[in-house]
Amino acid sequence: MKEEYDLLKEVKRLKSIRGNGTELISIYIPAGFQLSDEIARLRQEYNQSGNIKSKTTRTNVQSAIDKIIQYLKLFKETPKNGLAVFCGNISPVEGKEDIELFSMEPPEPIKVNIYRCDSTFLLDPIEAMLETRDVFVLLVMDGREATIATLRGSHIQVITKIHSMAHAKMKKGGQSARRFARAREEDIEFYYTEIAEAINDLFERNDFKFNGLIVGGPGPAKENFLKANKLNYQIKVLGVFDTGYTDEFGLNELVEKAYDILKEQEAAKERQVIERFIREISSNGLAVYGYANTKKALQAGNVATLIVSKDLEFYIAHRKCNKCGAEVDLEIVQNANESDAEFERRKQEILENEDPPETRQHKECGGFFETVSMRDAVEELIDLADKIGAETVFVSSESSYGKEFLMGFTGIGAILRYK
Repeated sequence: MKEEYDLLKEVKRLKSIRGNGTELISIYIPAGFQLSDEIARLRQEYNQSGNIKSKTTRTNVQSAIDKIIQYLKLFKETPKNGLAVFCGNISPVEGKEDIELFSMEPPEPIKVNIYRCDSTFLLDPIEAMLETRDVFVLLVMDGREATIATLRGSHIQVITKIHSMAHAKMKKGGQSARRFARAREEDIEFYYTEIAEAINDLFERNDFKFNGLIVGGPGPAKENFLKANKLNYQIKVLGVFDTGYTDEFGLNELVEKAYDILKEQEAAKERQVIERFIREISSNGLAVYGYANTKKALQAGNVATLIVSKDLEFYIAHRKCNKCGAEVDLEIVQNANESDAEFERRKQEILENEDPPETRQHKECGGFFETVSMRDAVEELIDLADKIGAETVFVSSESSYGKEFLMGFTGIGAILRYK
């Protein structure tokens, strides 16, 4: 879970960066893509950028491309899910150069090779992958074939394909027609059983942690399959949709048609967690909130679920008095009306002891507190949760539940294992 949080934080930082002109470069390289081909393409882009009229923009773009080329030379091959690289002049001061490079392996495989140069970094593909960590099972089928796959975020992974051996309907008289009809019914029964066993086995191997099953396909076969009642009773069928195909095209069509269901499932999970949290808080039951109380519960190994707002920016500066040596922790939380860039500047001022002297003065001895270290408080809590095997749930502040959790409960809370 820490990896997911680190990625969320990195994406948020990259979103706050604005270039002075179209000089921020974003590159997405799929797994298995020849890096030599990507480097050759970048060299072409370097040559073409020589036509940029603005000398400053031209210099910044070429510096960024050169930095990316040198970085890619460090790799023998792309990581398992591909590679995303972002590079450009991130200095907020016009005319000042600060070429920085950021890279990450996405949580899901990159599907296409992308190069873009703009005033912002292209982060939509990464954000789409981070929208949900829920996993669904997909089935598209007709009377002849079925495709079973999983859906994690936007990534569809085909698990297996099953073909029916059922005979086509034959018009023959007497005993022969009845024999063919029985054989066809038996083959259909076997076909449905084979599909159900594959789905049941998939859910069982993953301890039934999938959110549910979504079914699609042309014709009545999908409804007949579900009426046969061969699926494990623990499998929840979330929806049934008509699609034109039973292959990868059908899977993509099914995901598009089930969009509302997929979004509702994500929102429902957040709602269930927050509703339980509020019930426990209201009854003085198995829940705590706030940084200090949540950290204490985590250190005691008493947290079943850590709940964190996706939009929370919370750091702790450890400060020491330069006169008497007294030490204090200063909580730094992003205000509701404070932009990411403004918060980053305020945090940097505290780190470098450039915040107003009156906020640093130690009234007891007349000395001044100076920042010794700064840590990400949310990352600290997630680390503790990972160590004790607690689940971490991120909630969005876009919903009424998530907004209430952020504003009313500081954006940090936990459901406890025991009182």
